[in-house]
Amino acid sequence: MSFERINATLRSLRFRLMLLNAIVVLLASMGTLVGLRAGIQFALVHELDQILAEDLDEIELDLAEVDEPNSAILFAQLDRKARGHIQHRWFVRIRDVDTTPSLATNKNRESTETGPEAEVRVWQSVNLPLDLKLEDAHAKEPMTVSGYRLIDRITEVSDKMLVGIQVGASMASIDRDLALIDRIIGIAFGLGLVIAPLGGYWLAGRVTRPLGTIIDTADRLRPEELSERLPIRKTGDELDHLSHTLNMLLDRIASFLQKRKDFLANAAHELRTPMAALRSTAEVALRSPRTVHEYQELLSTIIEESESLEVLVNQLLLLAETESETETLLLTGEPVALAELIARSCDMFVGVAESRSIELRFQILRSATVRGNAHHLRQVINNLIDNSLKFTPAGGKVDITLNVDESTTQARLSVRDTGVGIATDEKPRLFDRFYRGDRSRRRDSVTRGTGLGLSICQAIVQGHGGTLTVESQIGLGSCFYVTLPHFAPHCKQE
Repeated sequence: MSFERINATLRSLRFRLMLLNAIVVLLASMGTLVGLRAGIQFALVHELDQILAEDLDEIELDLAEVDEPNSAILFAQLDRKARGHIQHRWFVRIRDVDTTPSLATNKNRESTETGPEAEVRVWQSVNLPLDLKLEDAHAKEPMTVSGYRLIDRITEVSDKMLVGIQVGASMASIDRDLALIDRIIGIAFGLGLVIAPLGGYWLAGRVTRPLGTIIDTADRLRPEELSERLPIRKTGDELDHLSHTLNMLLDRIASFLQKRKDFLANAAHELRTPMAALRSTAEVALRSPRTVHEYQELLSTIIEESESLEVLVNQLLLLAETESETETLLLTGEPVALAELIARSCDMFVGVAESRSIELRFQILRSATVRGNAHHLRQVINNLIDNSLKFTPAGGKVDITLNVDESTTQARLSVRDTGVGIATDEKPRLFDRFYRGDRSRRRDSVTRGTGLGLSICQAIVQGHGGTLTVESQIGLGSCFYVTLPHFAPHCKQE
């Protein structure tokens, strides 16, 4: 395996997940095993303490019941028991706490002086540890001294004599058990060092396999071919959510690219017509000598086609500019008074309306201010008024109304006409680029449009965070509604 491949493996998400999993498993296992060892040690020591305590209670009862002549029999029994528990090094040691003669003298009896006048006599069983001193154990609770577990108790026996009873046993058996447990823990930890990384690597591979599918699918995608989608495993986990989100993103990208493709195809088609007309007119002019009047007519035709071409190019540029500004119009736009824009647009079209015997009226129910681009918003108003005038016959009306909806704080502009109306089947495509409605219903059927006017209006309105809708009936007219967020700057109070 090459160095680059090893480096890539070490830096992969699968390896890091494996490493983290192994560390967590090993730490958890070690903590569990250590805790289990401590619990077993406590249980073993506690069990030994219970046994020693029961032995001490039994010896205390025996001392209380026997008299001086029979004490030798009791000591012999204790020696026999000590020999029977030689593996555990069990032993008993009994001492006089006061100086009153009480215990019978035998081969295990010793005397030590603790003062100038006091004598302490001690009896001890066989197998007593030689390195264990009497004064090592005077605690009320069980204790460990020199590898032995001891219980020491002062009790009163016959004739109100105080006797110290000490019972103990070696902890070697417990140490052997704990050593065995330590070996088992070591073996288990060693196996964990092997199994945890391997198991973690396998589990990490299963977890990251869907991510690898996502990467492979994304690597195969091309701008010209975005039909492939990521598989949804229906597990409901984060990777499924990621696949669903990426599929939605791919859908939006594919739709956007398709719209771009259609737009470019339609734009090329629309540009081809005036360019072909310009070329054919020029070719006709150059084909043979003509009079000045004929040249003037041909040049007029060229000028008209150039004007149509200029209008189309300007609208395409405006549409592209509007789409690029969609994200910033609401943030960087200036406050715009819609009433002033409406008044200026009506002043511009009043002459056209009078020449076509159409009544153009506008009403400001409540002034509204929005944030955005004044030039673009006026373009929307101009396009809507121009469309209404084109589709309204002589004697009709075009009413423009501006109001503010109190419930939604939205500025609402409506342009209503009494024109020919729009067919139901045309409404879904009304705002599509380069779409032209049925020319037979147009009042001005000679004038040729580009099919971009309403698309531009919709792009501008959406770029300002608003909506553009239409209501229409054949023979009764149409009404276009523009809804925009109302901008009301807060005044500082002193």
